[in-house]
Amino acid sequence: MDYGFIKVAAAVPLVRVADCFYNIGRMEKLMHEAADQGVQMMTFPELSVTAYTCLDLFAHQTLLNGAVDALLKLVHDTTHLDLFTIVGLPLVTENRIINAAVAFQRGEILGVVPKSYIPNCKEYQEQRWFTSAFDLREKTIRIRGKEYPLSSHILFDGGEVLAGVEICEDLWTPVPPSSLLAMEGANIFFNLSASNELIGKHHYRRSLVSQQSARCIAGYVYAMAGHGESTTDLVFAGGGIIAENGVILAESARFVMEDRLLISEIDVHNLKNDRQVNRSFMQGAAHFLSADVLRIPFHLPTNPGTKLTRFIDPHPFIPSGEALRERCEEIFNIQVAGLTQRIAHIQARTAVIGISGGLDSTLALLVTVMTFDALKISRRQILGITMPGFGTTKRTYTNAKDLIRSLGVTLREISIEKACRQHFEDIGHDPSLHDTTYENTQARERTQILMDIANEENGLVVGTGDLSELALGWTTYNGDQMSMYSVNAGIPKTLVRYLVEWIARNKVDETSGKTLLDIADTPISPELIPADEDGHIVQKTEDLVGPYELHDFFLYHFLRFGSTPEKISYLAQQSFGDKYDKESILKWLRLFLLRFFTQQFKRSCLPDGLKVGSISLSPRSDWRMPSDAASTLWLDSLK
Repeated sequence: MDYGFIKVAAAVPLVRVADCFYNIGRMEKLMHEAADQGVQMMTFPELSVTAYTCLDLFAHQTLLNGAVDALLKLVHDTTHLDLFTIVGLPLVTENRIINAAVAFQRGEILGVVPKSYIPNCKEYQEQRWFTSAFDLREKTIRIRGKEYPLSSHILFDGGEVLAGVEICEDLWTPVPPSSLLAMEGANIFFNLSASNELIGKHHYRRSLVSQQSARCIAGYVYAMAGHGESTTDLVFAGGGIIAENGVILAESARFVMEDRLLISEIDVHNLKNDRQVNRSFMQGAAHFLSADVLRIPFHLPTNPGTKLTRFIDPHPFIPSGEALRERCEEIFNIQVAGLTQRIAHIQARTAVIGISGGLDSTLALLVTVMTFDALKISRRQILGITMPGFGTTKRTYTNAKDLIRSLGVTLREISIEKACRQHFEDIGHDPSLHDTTYENTQARERTQILMDIANEENGLVVGTGDLSELALGWTTYNGDQMSMYSVNAGIPKTLVRYLVEWIARNKVDETSGKTLLDIADTPISPELIPADEDGHIVQKTEDLVGPYELHDFFLYHFLRFGSTPEKISYLAQQSFGDKYDKESILKWLRLFLLRFFTQQFKRSCLPDGLKVGSISLSPRSDWRMPSDAASTLWLDSLK
């Protein structure tokens, strides 16, 4: 495995009804194609050896014998392939016919899974021919004189991969076999299906696959019968769906009159992490688990260095297209709802917020404005305080004041230069030395001003710092790290910009919108170092700590999945290979890990703040870490 990725495929052959040897010829061709592309595990549709629409021909011995002969030929002719493969066909056992899935590899049949739920309503009449797995007594099936394991509860064990199989209708039931197999350890499911097409049905079918993969915290590979099936009464459009924990990784087109092979990779390491973290996943397992589960070992083919075909999102916090608009709307509503409750609870008369002309304070101000609107309190009760210092540039200073005025917020300007110079004199610091003391003095002076005014006005200081800054510790301890309520604590820097731009275009008037778009276009900087001779920002954050898009990518995979540094580096190279070289990615990843570990003490005493997405650094909920934890193992793994 490459960092936990298993390459899987859903194959849809062009079949002929009841022409078994023609069908396995198409299937063998697809198996070779899959093997050439590094596929390790694959499935074909339900009853793919015979085709699904044979109807009463299923009761004819000629078809049943032909299906077995074709199966054995396919198994024998692919002995040289490492590929773990599942095909569907009718088999006979206990004087009854079953709708079966047969798994084989390297010329050997590994096991047979019978369909559990046999539909028998409307266009489906499978009970006319097939017997349910629930009605079988034997645990083996004889095929041409050889005995093979037979059960609807088989786990095909490939080490870190445990595969389960279900057939079409099994998925549509209240408790699918996959739900029970997941609690037994199965992490990838293969569904052999022959679901026909009806208006609106595919949307529901697609949601079933997605939801079951999420419910089972598993991968799900779904292949359904297509062109070549009889259209006497029904149409089968074919196609495949590959999902992982609620996310559709890949989906093939339907209504295509040719063989199709859908390939993607399932990350079993991420699935393992999510199951371990989700403590309710195995609760009550003792009531459901069965001693009848069979474990059948198989060899998982290795494909070192196989390039991923699945999309690794370089900006995992930011959806694309229409989903981005919906995400921004939802996040903004969460922020406003949280601050509304806090203001109402403490009965604050006003909110106090420091406005720098940067992205974070701008978003916090917008949330505060909408909160006061929701509470039907005048925006004039919001105190927007701009506190120019040694590094404040004309652009940010002007934008801060313009935005405060255009939003109808009360503007107060308090320069921090005099107070900071006095402090430098008091502690004997040379103001020409632009070191950490020089910078942090300004941040702490600003925080003191905000806190004191909040006390004076019976108000609440709204925090502005974001998730990315908290991860890197890019914040002054007991300075801008501190507030009375933080509305941006759950939002990464890459998403803050999109939120500001979305608000500019959808929530404010034209004047405010113009200012917001200029703020979004301004380089990110704490502005604690004096500007250059032309008044331009000198201290650019991303020049010092690295690109925020990389750090947000690192943060997502480090916290969301507990990924190793090696894997994070590998994924970053897959996502950003055209933008950053390997050495740059490793450089900034080392810095991220070093700062993440050394700056935990700042996160251990964070004020209350909103969790917005799947990741939070609050010491009271999502992330509890010793402030003196060593980063040695993580950093050494990158050497």
